[in-house]
Amino acid sequence: MKDNFSGHAADYAKYRPQYSAELISYLVSLAPAQHLAWDCATGNGQMAGMLSEHFAEVVATDMSEKQVQNAAQMPNITYKVEPAEQSTLADASVDFVVVAQAVHWFEFDKFYKEVKRVLRSEGVLALVGYGLISVSSEVDKLVQKLYEDILGEYWDPERRYIDEAYQTVPFPFQELEVPEFSINYTWAIEDIINYLNTWSAVKHYEKKQHQNPVQLIEQELRQVWPQQQTEVKFNIIAKVGKV
Repeated sequence: MKDNFSGHAADYAKYRPQYSAELISYLVSLAPAQHLAWDCATGNGQMAGMLSEHFAEVVATDMSEKQVQNAAQMPNITYKVEPAEQSTLADASVDFVVVAQAVHWFEFDKFYKEVKRVLRSEGVLALVGYGLISVSSEVDKLVQKLYEDILGEYWDPERRYIDEAYQTVPFPFQELEVPEFSINYTWAIEDIINYLNTWSAVKHYEKKQHQNPVQLIEQELRQVWPQQQTEVKFNIIAKVGKV
């Protein structure tokens, strides 16, 4: 698994969108019990924190020690620095496994083998993520310009799985139908700029070009931003199944 986020773990923790309580409640309702959840590739611990309100115990793993250091601390969350494909969880011990905005980085076959090992009977695996932000036609056009025209060659190849809404991710589980969910915020212009700066392709561009690519659209973005506080939306990608 690539580590594109350790270098800006604090910003990642601060500026990345948070999944809705409605999505979490729905996913939790699918689990056979609420004893133990595994948040795999936990990153800043955002998902682990939400799961801790529903499960007696949450184990949250990530390959990045810096990410874990910036994670939300809760009494019933245990953080471990471990790869997704090789955890220390016991066989048939987990009710619910979730991977948030990260499965596209995994070695699929090895990870799925590990999931099948740790999930109990009727246990649930949820792969969730989100696509590009939606604000207004003018803002969306500029974000797309940054995403595709400026940063196109700087995205890792695995990013295509997000663009394809995880439809092309192999999934050897009994897939369940999931309702549509979204992440909704009221953001100021600084919020979207800070969010765009967490993109992995932005970091790749900066390293190679020695310039922040967000600045290439920032002036125009400020000009077309609808109002001081504006509604923004991320559509949720979800692929959920049982053993």
